[in-house]
Amino acid sequence: MNYSPFVGPAYETKFCALEEAAVDGAVISGYASLFGAADQGGDVVQPGAYKACLQRLKAKGGKVKMLWQHDATKPIGVWDEIVEDAKGLRVSGRLLTEVQAGFEAQVLLEAGAIDGLSIGYRTKRSEKAASGRLLHEIELWEVSLVTFPMLQEARVQPSSDEEALAQNLAETFRAARDMLA
Repeated sequence: MNYSPFVGPAYETKFCALEEAAVDGAVISGYASLFGAADQGGDVVQPGAYKACLQRLKAKGGKVKMLWQHDATKPIGVWDEIVEDAKGLRVSGRLLTEVQAGFEAQVLLEAGAIDGLSIGYRTKRSEKAASGRLLHEIELWEVSLVTFPMLQEARVQPSSDEEALAQNLAETFRAARDMLA
């Protein structure tokens, strides 16, 4: 069992796949949360849900932690930027590969073995909805790299070099198929 000072009735997690993210060496970026998208629990984060929290953190000089699988004993990097935009909560940060768990996370991300983001938070204001809750205000504590995200729409995207390589490989296969046909 993992130790976490966040465990308790006020601490919640929300998973988000890293489809809308990129990995470039030890730098990762993407959306940790998407507005208007229902997660597997039926919760939907509303635009503006992170605004007050991010303002409080900025005023205090605080930071949202980057953890491995929500384990408070395994920080794996730092989030350099967390911004709420029209689409959701965009994060950008660096894995600390000098830390064993950070190195392992980078290797697993690059291999495609993991591709999820998950937020650890406390709901400050919500309302019931047909399938779950509409989350209007969230106190964000951490964003973790995870194996199984609850929000399927946001997954890691390959870095631009990997994407170009994949596109070139796909074009090569198409050309070879066309030559054989």
